[in-house]
Amino acid sequence: MEQNHELIDNVDENQYEMHVGKDTVKIEYIKTQNGEIYLTHTETPIGLEGQGLASEITGKVLEDIEQKGLRLVPLCPFVVGYIQKNPEWRKLVIR
Repeated sequence: MEQNHELIDNVDENQYEMHVGKDTVKIEYIKTQNGEIYLTHTETPIGLEGQGLASEITGKVLEDIEQKGLRLVPLCPFVVGYIQKNPEWRKLVIR
């Protein structure tokens, strides 16, 4: 499956989204006034699991966070695991 879906920052819903057909893969977040972003939950619809979509959205979200100069607090276990497997993203995490 080609992994090139558009990332949408749905600020009204406080979540990043990728639309795959009629379904939505998402990462929910909380942004603070001082430039921190907390990634709280990653969700892939059951019918889309196992296709690498959660990894795809996580990578795109981290790129967006870096471009916006935000500091990351990963609370979602999937995002934490992704960063452990891709240590180049540790630079975004608040220590």
